[in-house]
Amino acid sequence: MKADQTGKRVALVTGASSGMGRDLALRLLRSGWTVYGLARRVERMQEITAAGGVALGVDLTDDASMVAAVEQVVAERGRIDLLVNSAGYGQMGALEDVPTDVGRRQMDVNLYGVSRMVQLCLPHMRAQKSGRIINVSSIGGKASFPLGGWYHASKFALEGYSDALRMEVKPFGVDVIVVEPGGTESEWFPIATAEAKRYSGEGAYRDMVSAMVDSPNWNQKQPPVSTVTDGIMKAINAKRPKARYVPGRSAKMIVTLRWLLSDRLYDRVIMSQYTSRPSAAKTPPHNRSRAKTSA
Repeated sequence: MKADQTGKRVALVTGASSGMGRDLALRLLRSGWTVYGLARRVERMQEITAAGGVALGVDLTDDASMVAAVEQVVAERGRIDLLVNSAGYGQMGALEDVPTDVGRRQMDVNLYGVSRMVQLCLPHMRAQKSGRIINVSSIGGKASFPLGGWYHASKFALEGYSDALRMEVKPFGVDVIVVEPGGTESEWFPIATAEAKRYSGEGAYRDMVSAMVDSPNWNQKQPPVSTVTDGIMKAINAKRPKARYVPGRSAKMIVTLRWLLSDRLYDRVIMSQYTSRPSAAKTPPHNRSRAKTSA
C-alpha cells in the first residue's frame, strides 16, 4: 500500500470506541498508520486521540455522518488505504418476539452501514488503484444458534455481500477480506443477554433464554480481543491476503463442526445446550404431589 503526503498509510476503523475496533486502531497507530476511529461515542475514543489518531463521530444508521467522515479524511489526507468495518452488535431474542423494526435496525448497522461505508470509500481506492476492505463478520455468519436469528441474518448476508464485492473490485487493485471471529472479551455478551431477556425472558421461549444465560459456554471467560486483532493485522500485512480469516481456536472448531455435521445432527447438538436442566433446588419429583396438596 502507498502512503499519504506525510508518508503514512491511511486507515478508517468503525466501531473504534470499544473492543476489537479500539484495539485495532491502537495497533495500527503503533505500526505507523494514520488512523481515523469512527464511532457514535466520540468521548470513548480518547485513548486513540492520545496515541495520535483522529476520532470522528459516526452513526452507521446516519448517512450524513458517514459522508462527512469520509469527506474529512479525503480532504485531510488525500487517500484511503484501509477500511475496517468492525462496528456491530448482536440482537438477541426469539424471532417471534423481536419486533420487525428492531430486526431492521440490526440489518441497518451490521449490513447496510457496512455497505454505505464501502460505497463512500471505494471511489477513492479505485482512483488510486489500491486499497483493502476488511469486513468483520462472525462465526455467526456460518453457523446459527437459537435466539440470535436477526444477528445471524445480518452476518450471513454480510458474507454473501463480501464475496460478491471481492470479485467486483479485484480488477481495480482492491482486496476484500472477511474476518470470522468467535466470542471475545467485549460488551457483546452483556448486551446480547439483556436483549434476549428483554424480548423473550418471559413467555413461550423463557426456558430457552434461561438455559442460554445459565450455560457454561455462555458464561465462560472469553478470549481477549487481541485474538481477533491478531488475525486482522495478519490480513492487513499479507502481500496476498486470503479471502477469509478465522481467528481463535474455538471459532475454528465451530466453523469446522458446522461443515462436518448434517443439519439434523447440528440442530441436535446445539439444542442440547438450550434445554433447561432440573435444578437441585427444585422440589424432588416424589414430593411434587405433596407440595401441590399442601399448597
